[in-house]
Amino acid sequence: MSVGEFAEKVGLTPANVAVLKNGRAKAVRFSTLDAMCKVLGCQPGDLLEWVPAEDTAEETAETR
Repeated sequence: MSVGEFAEKVGLTPANVAVLKNGRAKAVRFSTLDAMCKVLGCQPGDLLEWVPAEDTAEETAETR
């Protein structure tokens, strides 16, 4: 499926799909996540990965 087709089915612009795809999004609406999962036939965990921020990693190391 092309980016344009995916964007249309999810209800996003191709530019916003690129932001999500490249990991530059600061947040994702639940409705957008729901639409992406419906289009792709997957679960949210298949699309999301938690990566700690650098300052969070430093704080964790300091508290040990």
